[in-house]
Amino acid sequence: MKKRWWLLVLFGLLMGLFFIFDLGRFFSLDVLKASHDELQQAYQEQPFLFIGIYSLTYIVMAALSLPGAAVMSLAGGAMFGLWVGVPIVLISATIGATLAFWVARYVLRDTVQQRFGDRLEAINNGLERDGAFYLFSLRLVPIFPFFLINLLMGLTKIRSGTFFWASLIGMFAGSAVYVNAGTQLASITSLSGILSPALIGSFVLLAVFPWLARWGVGLIKTRRLYARWAKPVQFDRNLVVIGAGAAGLVTSYIAAVTRAKVTLIEGHKMGGDCLNYGCVPSKALIHSAAFLKQAQMAETLGFTTATVDYDFSDVMARVQRVVSAVEPHDSVERYTQLGVEVLQGNAHITSPWTVEVNGQTLTTRAIVIATGARPAVPNIPGLETVRYYTSDTIWSLTERPTRLLVLGGGPIGCELAQTFARLGCQVTQVEMGDLMAREDADAAALVKAALRDDGVQILTQTVAVRCETDAEAQYLVVRDKDSEETRLAFDVLLCAVGRAPRTEGFGLEELGIPVSKRGTIETNAQLQTIYPNIYACGDVAGPYQFTHTAAHQAWYASMNALFGDFKSFTVDYSVIPWTTFTDPEVARVGLSENEAKARGIAYEVTRYGLDDLDRAIADEAAHGFVKVLTTPGKDRILGVAIIGKHASDLLVEFVLAMKHGLGLNKILGTIHTYPTWSEANKYAAGEWKRAHAPKRLLDWVEMFHTKRRGGIEP
Repeated sequence: MKKRWWLLVLFGLLMGLFFIFDLGRFFSLDVLKASHDELQQAYQEQPFLFIGIYSLTYIVMAALSLPGAAVMSLAGGAMFGLWVGVPIVLISATIGATLAFWVARYVLRDTVQQRFGDRLEAINNGLERDGAFYLFSLRLVPIFPFFLINLLMGLTKIRSGTFFWASLIGMFAGSAVYVNAGTQLASITSLSGILSPALIGSFVLLAVFPWLARWGVGLIKTRRLYARWAKPVQFDRNLVVIGAGAAGLVTSYIAAVTRAKVTLIEGHKMGGDCLNYGCVPSKALIHSAAFLKQAQMAETLGFTTATVDYDFSDVMARVQRVVSAVEPHDSVERYTQLGVEVLQGNAHITSPWTVEVNGQTLTTRAIVIATGARPAVPNIPGLETVRYYTSDTIWSLTERPTRLLVLGGGPIGCELAQTFARLGCQVTQVEMGDLMAREDADAAALVKAALRDDGVQILTQTVAVRCETDAEAQYLVVRDKDSEETRLAFDVLLCAVGRAPRTEGFGLEELGIPVSKRGTIETNAQLQTIYPNIYACGDVAGPYQFTHTAAHQAWYASMNALFGDFKSFTVDYSVIPWTTFTDPEVARVGLSENEAKARGIAYEVTRYGLDDLDRAIADEAAHGFVKVLTTPGKDRILGVAIIGKHASDLLVEFVLAMKHGLGLNKILGTIHTYPTWSEANKYAAGEWKRAHAPKRLLDWVEMFHTKRRGGIEP
C-alpha cells in the first residue's frame, strides 16, 4: 500500500501547481471567447497536432479532476464543429475519467474495502449485477459531478471495461449538448445558461428510461410466461403450500393467522426432516451419548466409579419417543385447529394457479414451494452392494454396529461420528477435504481433538474410491493425498456428505422454473421464482440449510405471497447464526476470520478462553473460547465464534447485539448472573475493552491520583 502513495502525491502535486499558478484562468468562458479566432487559425494550420494537444489537455484535466471540463467541451465545438467535436470530446473525457477511476482504485480501493467492506457489500453486489445501468444513469444526469462519479466508482468493484463503455455511452448526450453549444459560442453568456431546467429534466428522463425499459421487458417476459396458462376467473384459496417441514409449517401458520385461506400439502410426514430425521432425533441421541460420557468421567466429578448398562435398541427407542413427544407441535390436528387445511398426498403444480393432489385440482392466487432437501448419496462404485445408511435412515438401527464408517466431515458427519463413538462403536470418519471446513482452523482443531479423544479415527484429505465385499466383511476403499489406497472394513456405512434440495416430481419441469447449479430453485430477493406468484423457501431455495433460516424465509415468502401487491419484503440474511452440536459445540454468527480475509474486510480479534470461566471450571468443562471479530478500533461486532459447552445458548446474546446494532460496550455494561456460562460473553467484551483502554487518559488519571496523595510525580 505504501508504494502506491507516490501516485497520490504526484497527483496532489500536479493539482496543487494548477491552483498555485492559477491555471484555471485559462479555462474560462471569457478567455475562450477572446482567443476563439487564434485557436481556430491554429487548428486550420495544423489540425492533427492541435487535436492531439487538445485531447491530451482534456485527458489530463479529467484524470486530475480539475475544473474546466465544461469549457473544454465548448472549445471542442467552437474549434472542431459538431461532427468532429463530439467524438473528440467524448473519447477524451472517457479516457480521462477512466484514468481518474484507475487512480482511485489503485491507491484507495483496497483500504476502503478492507475497512468498510461489510457496509459496502450491498453496493458491491448491486454494481456487480447492474453496474452498467447505475453508471449510465448517473452519467446522463448533469447534476452529479462527473469527477466525483469517477472517484467513487473507483472505490467499488465495478469492472474497468464496464466503467469505460458505460461512461462512453452515458456521456454522449451531455457531450453533444456542450459541443453543440460551443458551435454557437458567440451567443453564450454563461455556462449555467447552457443547461436549462427543461434540458436537465430531459436528461433525468433519459436516465430513467433504461430502468423503465428493463422493467417493461421483464413485464413482457412475465406476461409471455403466463400466456401459456389459463388463469381461473376466481380462486378457491389464497395460498397453497407444498411441504410441511419448518418452512411450510411457518408459511401456513402465518397465512392462517392473517385470515387467508391456506392449504398445506405434505406427501410424507408432518414436521419434515427436522422433526423426523434431523434436529430432533439427533439431539435426543446426542443427549443419551453425553450421559454415557459423563459416567466415564465419574472420577473427575468426585466419584470412585460409575457403571452404566444399556441396550442400544432401548436408546434408539427413546429417540423415537422424543420424536413422538414433539410430533403434536407439527401435527395435522394442530394446524387444522389453527385454520390450515392440511392434505396428505403428492402435490403437482399444473399451472401457476393450480395444484393437483389426490385427483383434486386446487386453484390458488399464490403457491409456496417448501419441499426441503434429502440426504445426498455419493456416486461410489459398489455402494449399492453394501449396508449403507443416510442421516434419514440411520434411525432405523436397532443393533449397535461394531464398526461404523462415517463418510463426510461436515456438521452431520461430526455430530453422528462422535455420538456413535460414545455409544461404543468403533468409528472411522473419512473426509475428502478438511474436517469442519466452514469453520476457522482453531475451532476445527478443537472438534477434531474431541472426536479423537472419544475414539474416532479421522482420515482427512482422503477420497472414497469404491465399495467391496467378500465373505468376511464389507469394505470402503479410500485413497489418501499420497495416492495410496486402503481398505477400511465396516459393518455400517453412514453417508453424511450433505443434502440435496427436493426439486423433482411436483411440476417445476413442466412450468420451466429454473434450478441453480447448487440444485436449489432460483428465486429473487423476495423469494419469487420466474412466476411472481410462485415462491420457494427453506432448504429447496437455499442458500442455507438450517431449520431456523427456513422459518425465517417463511415469513418473507408468506407475506410477499399474500400482500406483495401492496408491499414486498427483501429477505434479510445479515445475521444468520448456526451451531454444530458436537462436544464442544461450535456456534457462529456473522463473519469468520477466513471469510473476513477472503472478502478483504479489516477486523480485530478478541478472544476469551473458557478455561478462565468459573462456571466452566465448576462443570469440569473448562475448554474452548469465545472469539469476537470487531471493526478495527471500534466495538462494532462483525462476527462471533464460540466453541465450548452451551455455545449455542451463549451465542444468542451476540445475535441480538448484531441484529440491533449493539456493540461490545453494551454487553460489558449488562449485568450477568454469577456464576453462569453467559458471563463468558461479558468477559470477552471486557477483554476488548482492556485492549482499547485510553492509555494517555489513564496516565493522566494516575498523575491525578498521585498528586491527590501528596506524592511526587515519578
